[in-house]
This record gives sequence, C-alpha cells and structure tokens, in this order.
Amino acid sequence: MSEPPESAPTSWPERFAEGDANRIALAALLGLSSLTPRRLLKLAARHGRADAVLAAVRRGGASSEADRDRARDIDGERVLATAAAAGARLVATGESEYPAALSDLFDPPAGLFVRGGDLRKLHLCVGMVGARNASADGREVAADIARGLAAAGACVVSGAARGIDTCGHEGALAAGGATVAVLGSGIDVAYPRQNAALLERIAEAGAILSEYAPGMPAEPFRFPARNRIVAGLACAVVIVEGAAGSGSMITADHALEIGRDVFAVPGPVTSELSQVPLLLIREGATMIRGAADLIADLGLESPLGDAAAADPAGLLLAPGEPALSDDERAVLAGLAGPSTTESLAGVTGLKLPRVLAAVTTLEVRGLIRTRGGRHERRARMG
Repeated sequence: MSEPPESAPTSWPERFAEGDANRIALAALLGLSSLTPRRLLKLAARHGRADAVLAAVRRGGASSEADRDRARDIDGERVLATAAAAGARLVATGESEYPAALSDLFDPPAGLFVRGGDLRKLHLCVGMVGARNASADGREVAADIARGLAAAGACVVSGAARGIDTCGHEGALAAGGATVAVLGSGIDVAYPRQNAALLERIAEAGAILSEYAPGMPAEPFRFPARNRIVAGLACAVVIVEGAAGSGSMITADHALEIGRDVFAVPGPVTSELSQVPLLLIREGATMIRGAADLIADLGLESPLGDAAAADPAGLLLAPGEPALSDDERAVLAGLAGPSTTESLAGVTGLKLPRVLAAVTTLEVRGLIRTRGGRHERRARMG
C-alpha cells in the first residue's frame, strides 16, 4: 500500500455535507458501489458539495455508467429512512460525532452509518484483527487480551468476522467494556449471519459502523476497505494470527501508513497462522505475550494493579481466587511449553502423584489444559 500522489486530495471540503440537501445527497452517493472514497474525494474537491457531486454523477462522466444509472434512481431520503428503520443514523464528515482520527487516512469515509452509542464517548480505541479460521489458542488469547483491554478502560475495535474478530468483541463484552464493529456490508446486513446476535450486543455496549448504505451485500473487495477504518479509529492495532496475504497484514499496513502502533502475538514458527505476526515482529512490530504486556505498553492502568507486571503472560489469578500451592506454582513454572506429566516430574523434582494432583487442580481452575496427553498453560487476563 502506498501513499496517494501529492495532487490527490485526502480531506473533505469543509461544508461538503452541510445542510439537509447535502446529507440526502451524501446518503445517495454512499449507495453507489463503484464510487470509492478516493474517487469521491476527487469529485468533492472539484464540486465542493455533496449535492453538486451527485448532480455531476447523474449527468454522466463522473463515475461508472452503472453508477450514473443508479444515481438517477436512488433516493437519498429513502436511504436515510431505511437506515433509521434499522436503528442507524448517518454521521457525516464535518459533524461533531464524526471521528477525528479518521482524518489521518488517505481516503477517509465521507460518512458512516452508525448503530449504537455516541461515537464521541468512545475513547482509547485499540484495533484487534486476525485469522477467520483461527486456532483454539489464537481465539483464547484474543478473548483474553480484549478482556484485559476492556477492564483497563479501552474500547476494542474489530470487524465482526469469524475467528479472532469475534473473540475480540466477545472478550470486551465479557469484561463489561465497550467494543466497536466495522462492517464490510450495509449497516443492516449481519455478516456473517451467525454473528447477528453478537452484533446486537455490540450495538448496546458500543457501536456498529459501516460506510456502506443499507442493503449493501458483504463482498470480498469491501473487507480491505473496512480494515482501513479499523486502523484509523484505533490508537494501536493488535495482530493475533494471520496467514500470508491475509487481511491481518492489510490492516497492519494501513496502521503503519498512518502512524499507528502495531503489536503482534507470536505463535509457533511451523504454523501458517503465525506468518503475519512473526513477519511483523521481525520488521519492528512490538511483540506482546498477553494482555499485561499490551496494557503496560499503552500506558494503561492494569485492573490487577502492579502485580500484573510480575506475570506478563497473563496467568494472574482473579481477585479473591485462592492462592496456588507450592506444587501448583512449581508445575506452572515448569510449563515452558506443552509437557507430559512425566517430564514435569523431572523438571520440578516432584513425585508423579504430586504432579498429577497439581495438574488436576490447575485444570479445574482453568490455568492449564491437556491436549494430546500434554499439559500447557492457558492465558488469563492480566
């Protein structure tokens, strides 16, 4: 991804969407599928106001033939009414609710359809993205980091896709925090469909955003565009998992282009899902081991206090949870990686029955798990 030519406009005219006529025209323009923000920016620079741009498109020559024909039929008032029926409103560039952070983008959206709370009340947003077909470990880590961020007062921004996105939203909600979903479809189109209930919860606790008019289907080319908004809203972006060429890398590129901090969670070098995080770390992204690392790097106050610094991997016990026994601490300390019961006995010096007893208790408390006959740590909020 490269910067636009110096002659390309990157900001909207001051009064582009001012007044009812221009808001109605903007709603119509956002319903034209091939009129990208970059193209719309050029037209805005030439014509000044949304209603003038719409008139130019309807005359022909300012966009595709399909958009010209559609622009002649589309009714901006009907678009706004459809959005309102879905519980959404249009937040246009130049309005006080429009997120100022989006002005850092080379092609900021002209407007956003919004469901949920006032965008001005969302502070310290952190983006989280990763693989749709995420691993069990990746999903667990994503949810844990999101819980930690929400508990520390940050808002988690993601794209409501399967996998890491879903776990990020759910983790923030589980901690009673705010989260924002940026859609690659119209504001009234739940995608994927299985996340419809999750989107309702997000709208109640935070907000759902889309730069696309109601009814716009989710199509592959919309997701990279969606990713730039995730990066633009955030002060930092966390990459949990991602294969080469995935949307995770696209989001990281957008973040780096506009000066956002990028954090990455390392994974096994043999895993395809580790390719993007490991590449980013190699190229200078900050490696984090869990929620505590990220909270410290962002300068947030840990919900668990100073003790979090002693456990950056996120294995701290929740307040009021019983302390670990000496055997349990020894077993946790010995779990540098997946380990058999026998190997733990050798590492800790404990007899096998004591290791088995400690392992059983740690599993019950959710601190470790056993897969394929090997024990491994589980992430905990920190």
